[in-house]
Amino acid sequence: MSTEEIKLQIFRQIDALDASKLKEFYGVMLNFINSKKEDDAWGELSEAEQKGIHEAINELNIGKGIPHNQVMSRLRDKYSHA
Repeated sequence: MSTEEIKLQIFRQIDALDASKLKEFYGVMLNFINSKKEDDAWGELSEAEQKGIHEAINELNIGKGIPHNQVMSRLRDKYSHA
């Protein structure tokens, strides 16, 4: 399949998506396109920042994290008057 045929096929498939699927696809596409930039960003972090991220991941892996729904519930309670 030629490059032009691939582009046309992609366009047709995208054109057939409903609004919610189109938005979801757009996010996936941006993540894919920007993935190389994210790899480069890691190298731009200082050693201390990289170490902090690794430590945070290790804490999550051993169960020291707070589940997302609990954090969101606390924030909603705290800022419900705002």
